[in-house]
Amino acid sequence: MDNAPISEPATAPIGAADTTSASQSGQQEVLPPKPTARQEKVSLWRYLRLFRADLLSAQPAKLYRAWMAEFRTPFFRSYLVNQPELVDTVLKSRPDEFPKSNRVSEGLRPLLGNSVFVTNGATWKRQRRIIDPAFEGGRLKHSYPAMHAAAQAAVARLTDRIAAAPDNSIEIEAETSHAAADVIFRTLFSIPIEHHLAQEVFHRFRAYQQGQPILNLAAFVPLPRWLPRFHRRDTRRNAAHIRALITRLTEERMQAIAAGSAPRDLATKIMTTADPETGERFSTDEMADQVAIFFLAGHETSASALAWALYLVALAPKWQDRIAEEAADLPLETFSAASKLRISRDVFREALRLYPPVPMMVREATCPQQFRGRTLPKGAQVVLSPWHLHRHTRLWDNPDGFDPGRWETDNGKTCQREAYIPFSAGPRVCTGAGFAMIEGPLILSMILQRFRVEPVAGQEPIPVAHLTVRSKNGIWLHLAPRQREAQPDNDR
Repeated sequence: MDNAPISEPATAPIGAADTTSASQSGQQEVLPPKPTARQEKVSLWRYLRLFRADLLSAQPAKLYRAWMAEFRTPFFRSYLVNQPELVDTVLKSRPDEFPKSNRVSEGLRPLLGNSVFVTNGATWKRQRRIIDPAFEGGRLKHSYPAMHAAAQAAVARLTDRIAAAPDNSIEIEAETSHAAADVIFRTLFSIPIEHHLAQEVFHRFRAYQQGQPILNLAAFVPLPRWLPRFHRRDTRRNAAHIRALITRLTEERMQAIAAGSAPRDLATKIMTTADPETGERFSTDEMADQVAIFFLAGHETSASALAWALYLVALAPKWQDRIAEEAADLPLETFSAASKLRISRDVFREALRLYPPVPMMVREATCPQQFRGRTLPKGAQVVLSPWHLHRHTRLWDNPDGFDPGRWETDNGKTCQREAYIPFSAGPRVCTGAGFAMIEGPLILSMILQRFRVEPVAGQEPIPVAHLTVRSKNGIWLHLAPRQREAQPDNDR
């Protein structure tokens, strides 16, 4: 692939970056796994093959130090942007000039339909006006008991699993996927994952995830909208089943709302919220679209971040002990405890930095733009990469190291404001960001309050990006019950 020269920085970077493998305490550390970068130049055909296999290892190492890089294909030009000022321009200052590109979402259309994840303009704004009130701070208090119940259930399942495992070895991604899906169903529809419809959606989604690459032909070749898209038969079938099940749940909730018997959960809140500008509510089909993305974003991303967080503390026992000690002193069943999980939140935040669930976001320039002395033509793809931005060697101290203590340093605080976008930023910031930052630390704390975790020798995870950043070979951990005097939270 023909890569244009990298733009060099015009100004000094944020903070004084230290790329050694030393922690803030000065001790050498084992760096968490990171994909091997590809060769500097490869053919387009080779690049496409690498991209379909793994989004991360398909990229060259220079992107970890570049402010901007240009990629040319026969069909379009793509510009990866890391300079914080330019990222701010795309996401915050002039977002209407950089709507979400439809190229990456082409592969997800069978499942996501016309959801808030793929729309732009007036349609997207109307959807956000209806959805956002359900995720406001005050509303999260209503969802907290369901999150806590899901975390209790996750701890109970892990207890049963390690009792059955000969060496207490567990593939933790499967467990965090189960827990995150349980949170979604409990908070959205007031049903646990054990409910038969929830179970079927969960298993169908796992099959969809395994069979659907992040890109298909339409992501690289600008096909006209009227031309049919070709997806794998299994992909279409699983998407159709998932949407049929979600539609059934939505229709049942519509009936309960009409009868006055609907629970006060997220689905009820969203379905009874009228657009303040038009007075319209979501139809059943529109709500099914939104539920699909709630499940994709709320389950898949949380599961990824939580699994990596557990692996990272397995490499750093002092941090898991600090989390357990913090949790032991708090009544985790109460919403007020969520704001006091500071250590757990810093660990979860660091996991999101090193392994952002959505590694790249693609926008499209609606008019010519001037970036770093270059003209980006209309239609150019502007790629924002949390993966590279969060590990940028000109921005972060110890960019590849796991150091939750960084968030108390000047460099960490500055980078958090200017170079940290695990949930995107600006008007299109993830509506569930606050939800995730309560859910993740809570589940992490409740697991580590009960168990010690250690990595399994010879089973280092290999990060790859498909729908989200997961491990190619799973994340294997040893879990052992934690011995302490205080009773665990779910026995109080």
